[in-house]
Amino acid sequence: MPVRATAKRRSACPINVALEVFGDHWSLLIVRDLLFKGRHTFADFAGAEESIATNVLTDRLTKLERDGIIRRRPDPADRRRVRYELTDKGLDLAPVLVEMILWSARYERTAATPAEVREMTKRKARFIAAAQASSRTSASR
Repeated sequence: MPVRATAKRRSACPINVALEVFGDHWSLLIVRDLLFKGRHTFADFAGAEESIATNVLTDRLTKLERDGIIRRRPDPADRRRVRYELTDKGLDLAPVLVEMILWSARYERTAATPAEVREMTKRKARFIAAAQASSRTSASR
């Protein structure tokens, strides 16, 4: 896969690059919502349990789009509305999020059920592929 420079970075350290692209918690929560929760509109994201401020949400959506993690599309049901979807680059974050969920569930009390954690642990590749496929399908609605 070709490497493309998208922005001036503080350093080329791979951890730094990743953190500059999706390192703030709001960006990862938007990716989570697109990947696992079927949320695709500004109102969906604004209504999430973490209560992101609308100005912060606007900023993060712009940044994620600029970095090629998400794309905007007109809503097929109402062309005046915008729907967001993960790009292939964004969908490739699924394994990262699953590992974060498993780490959190190992060390903290979380909303992940024991059945979900078991599924992610025992059938990780299948779980990730299903989440990616579901995100692709729900994005096209």
